Formats: sequence, C-alpha cells, structure tokens
Amino acid sequence: MNATTTNLARLLQRHATTPDKVLYRQWEAGTAAEDGDGAGWRDYTVAQVIDLTARWQQAFRLRGFEKGDRIAICLKNSVQWVAIDQAALGLGLVVVPLYVIDNAENIAWCLGNSEARLLVLDTPRALPRLRELIPALPAVVCIEASAGALPPGAAAPADTVETFLPAEAPPFEVQPMEPDALATIVYTSGTTGRPKGVKLGHGNILANVEASSKVIRLLDTDVALSVLPMSHMFERTCGCYLMLHAGVCVAYARGIQQLSDDLAAVRPTLLVAVPRLFERFLARIEQAVAGSAIRRTLFRMTVHYGWKVFLGEANVFERMAYARLRPLVAEPILAKLGGRLRLAAAGGAKLELRIAQTFIGLGLKMIQGYGMTEAAPVIAGNREDDNDPGSVGQLLEGFESRLSEAGELLVRGPSVMQGYWRNPEATARVLSPDGWLNTGDIVEIRDGRIYIRGRSKDIIVLSNGEKFPPEEAEAALLDNPVFEQVMLVGEGRHFLTLVTVTQETDEKKLVRLANQQLKDFPRYVRVRRVVTTKEPWTIDNGMLTPTLKVKRPVVAQRFAHSLEAVYGNNGDD
Repeated sequence: MNATTTNLARLLQRHATTPDKVLYRQWEAGTAAEDGDGAGWRDYTVAQVIDLTARWQQAFRLRGFEKGDRIAICLKNSVQWVAIDQAALGLGLVVVPLYVIDNAENIAWCLGNSEARLLVLDTPRALPRLRELIPALPAVVCIEASAGALPPGAAAPADTVETFLPAEAPPFEVQPMEPDALATIVYTSGTTGRPKGVKLGHGNILANVEASSKVIRLLDTDVALSVLPMSHMFERTCGCYLMLHAGVCVAYARGIQQLSDDLAAVRPTLLVAVPRLFERFLARIEQAVAGSAIRRTLFRMTVHYGWKVFLGEANVFERMAYARLRPLVAEPILAKLGGRLRLAAAGGAKLELRIAQTFIGLGLKMIQGYGMTEAAPVIAGNREDDNDPGSVGQLLEGFESRLSEAGELLVRGPSVMQGYWRNPEATARVLSPDGWLNTGDIVEIRDGRIYIRGRSKDIIVLSNGEKFPPEEAEAALLDNPVFEQVMLVGEGRHFLTLVTVTQETDEKKLVRLANQQLKDFPRYVRVRRVVTTKEPWTIDNGMLTPTLKVKRPVVAQRFAHSLEAVYGNNGDD
C-alpha cells in the first residue's frame, strides 16, 4: 500500500469530485415542518461534510494539536462524529472513540490512559462527575449545549461547538501517512478488569475495508440505516468507513425507541447490526401473530417453506406454496423494516440460527460475519451467494488461520492490531511475535467455513472433569422467551446452576424448561438448580458491557450469596 494513499481520510476526500452527492442523513430540530416543531430529516452533501471537516481541522491547528495527539469522541452517531474523525485522521491525530452510554468512571479511565488532549461530548451532562474523577481534564467541546448550560468553573475550559470552530478554514487536508501510523485507540468493553486500548493503524483499517468490500455488494444508490454506536469497531469499519468507501448514503437512527419510525422514513436497503436488534424484531413479529391461530400457522408455514427454498430442498408444491404465501405473509412483515431492505448483516455476537432461519425464510438476505476489535474488526463472513447461517463464513482476503492446541482460532493478516496501548503484558498474552492473534474463540473449520463453539476463557470445567464453553448452551436457553437473560454457573462443581432474569418464579418449571432447551447437548450440560431475578442486567447496574456482553464475574459476584446457598459450603447439595 502506497504511503500517499494510506490515510483513512482519503475515504472522504475521494468524493470531492461529486460535491452535491448526499452522503448522510440525520434527524434534526428546526429543519422541516413535519412535527409542527420544525424537526425533520436533513441531508448532508459531500461539500457540506468536507466544509465541516475542514473547520474542525483548522480548530485543531489553531489550538496547537500535533501529529500523534489523541482526540476523544464521546458522541452519538452523527455527521459531527464523521467530520471530527476524518479531520483528525487527515492531520495525523489519533482518534479515541468512547461510548456515550458508558459510566463516567470508565470514560475517565480511558481519557487518562490515552492522555487525550481533547474530549468532544454531546452535552455537558457528564462534566461535573468527570471533573471529580480527573482534576486535570483535557479541553472539552460540547456539541449540544448553549454557553449558559455549561457547568460554571472548572479545571479545564468547556467550549461550545460554535465557539470552538472557526467560521472559515483552508481546504480539507489529507496528509500522507505510513501504513503503520497510528489511527485510533479503541478501548475494548472489558467483561473483566479495565478496558484495553487496541492500537490500529491507518493500514490496518483500510486493509479491512478493502477486504470487507469484496464480501458484500454495495451500490452507490444504497441507503444504510446506522443503528450501532460508532465507538464500536464493527460499526465504525462496516457502517462508516466501508459505506464511505462505496459512496453509500448513511442515515443515523435516533435510537431504539424511534427505530420503527426511522425504518419507515428512511426505507434503508442495508442494515448492519448486532444479533440483539434482530432478536427484538423477531419478538415483535411473534407478538403480532400470537393472537391468531391462523396467523401463527401461516407465519410458520411461510418461514418453513422459505427456508427450504433457501436450502434448495423445496419440492414443487413447497415452492408454489411459498410463492403464494410470500406476498400474503412475508412482504407485509418486511414492510415494517421499510420495505426496501435487500441485505442485513449481523455481527458483534453470535447470531442464533433460529433468527437467521426466520428472516431468510421470510425472504430477507441475511449474512453473518465474525471479528474482534483487535482485527479492525472483521475476520470472516458469509457471502450473499455462499451463505451458511450456521457458520460465520470464510476468512476475509488477506487472513490466514490455524488452531491452537486448545482449539482456539489464531489469525494473522494486515488487519491485526499493533498491540494494546501501553500494555505489553496484555499484548504478549494474545499476539505472538510473528503476528498470530489468539481470538480466544473455540472453533471448528469445515470446508473453509468457521463454526464458533465457544470462548476458551469462559469454558466451564465441572468437578467430574467434563468441560464445555457455555455460549451455545446459553443461546439455546434464550430461544425460550421465559428466559430473558441467562448465565450458566458450575466451575468446579458437580452440577450446573442457571442464573436468569425471568418473571417466572416456579423453580421446578424453570429447571424443566431449561433442560428441554438443552436436550441436544451432552447429558452433563443440564441444569439442576435455578437462581432468578426480575431486575434486568444493564450497563447502568454494571452487569453488561457497553457492547451488551454479560460481565460474568460481576453477575457471579452479585448472586454469590444465592449460589453459595445452592451449592453449600463444600459444593454438595
């Protein structure tokens, strides 16, 4: 890769020849008369985005930021996020994305660890707590705040975006960068311990964008609805950089509560999301058909026949039945997703086969990918014309793989990180000197396809020596809606206990339902006792990471008293 073409900011600069092309769409107040209060969707052209980006660059220059300085972005997805990111990258600054929904303690730790010189926030709401945690807080800019709304007095100034950005600026600049020049430090959400800062260079991310562009077909007429936070590397690479690479218009969803309205208004052709979003869609669909036996039957028939058509196993009758049922049943359901969706891509967590079967059966193309932040992030993916929903697909171009003695997937390629920021010990645990990254995932590889079987670090070893990764069993449990959130416990014990968020209180019934879900697993993967709670596990109560992964040690500690009662002092019942 030529150093003059390496800078990630070239992704925006290359569109300068089409200044009137619409690149982004977002909901703003005072842009239309749709709601009576002037709120509505606003389009942003290439020229407008480049102008905004150039003004951010000039602001960085005027304040003396130099190549390698860190800029922290803690914003919801927006055109401002893109402009700040591209402005910083164009000048050789290093972007540190932070989760808007994260707690102040984590944000403060990441700011201190990265030694960021600037923090950009949506609002000043978190500033008082951050200033308690970091007396020497870096300079702060708030996007959605008037001067009067800013907390008075501080160790560091807080600017509004109006006061921070100059009215005019020199043209957007993209400095030539070496491929290994640091582009970003992305903090992993950390199911255990402090977050680790993944160091990714311009070349790492661009290699991943190029390889990902060969997995799915993108058109410059496509419209993608962005629903994942850009602090998540999956969204940043696939929902931002990949779309910018292909010239796809991206619309920013307002949030989960308005998602149905946003789908109807934007009518996207592409949707990149984590499995949890598709679980929500499916739950609503099942709720909609639950009240009518006829609707339930037609829905199940449509999915069943559609899945057989997808597999190429449908007979003449089944194909004809599906052709009749699809406009009657499937199309009205898919219309709730905007009616134009031609491809859905799931990643960031395991996609349950039941979810893929349902949406594919309804006629939606759905592919699953696999990756991790440390690989920028996509490692493998199914293709539209070569899709095995039970797998996460084949390696992306440029990657090679092998298995460790424990069955963990090891990968090497141009997208693999440079290491963890200022943490050589953690780097050495996952990255070999010759560039092999240990994903920590137990996998099976068949016909070039990767099948995830669990996480090595989460393997449960029972007292009888039987061992298994709990993820697949937990996914099977979640197929029954009575179990809202689950975690299996049994390390060093002679039986498994299920800790679950549920509204059901009958333990015997829950044990029976759980073991019905686990009937296809080895006999030692059975639940004998259940610990229940009605309180959901959330980010706010510390049970979930910002990427919605269960913090297993935290959950275990929270229910330690109940688990001690279950197992007894010596682990016997």
